[in-house]
Amino acid sequence: MGSTADRIKDIGPQPQSFDIERATKANTNYRSVAWSGRYLQVTLMSIPVGGDIGLEAHPETDQFLRLDAGSGRVQMGAAKDKLTFEKEVSDGWCVLVPAGTWHNITNIGATPMQVYAIYAPAHHTPDKVQATAAAAEADKDDEPAAWSVQPKQAPDKHG
Repeated sequence: MGSTADRIKDIGPQPQSFDIERATKANTNYRSVAWSGRYLQVTLMSIPVGGDIGLEAHPETDQFLRLDAGSGRVQMGAAKDKLTFEKEVSDGWCVLVPAGTWHNITNIGATPMQVYAIYAPAHHTPDKVQATAAAAEADKDDEPAAWSVQPKQAPDKHG
């Protein structure tokens, strides 16, 4: 799944079906956008040992994340300096992030943490692949498709 030839190709708002657990476990990229619809988006993530997803808040986006391998520490709260929710999660656990909630997941295990995330609405360029967290942060061309439905919103907040 790490190579371009065998990763899930985002075909945009067309019908799609794939083995999400297999694809998530096989993904070696920090973020790989697997499917982009008009109202939601599926991304696959691989977080290295000691790494994290990154402290952030999406003002108008609910988010669902599921771990398919590895273990992590979830932190969430009303402000970036008030992360009052903390839980250890592992294979099979989901994390539900309400819109506007500051959140982060840190890999606390000895192997990469394999996660898939569902955003509603979409947040990334369809079929976007970012090999590392640094590449994702440096990427200035990562916007949802023009055909996706976006709220009139304030931009995401990063810690």
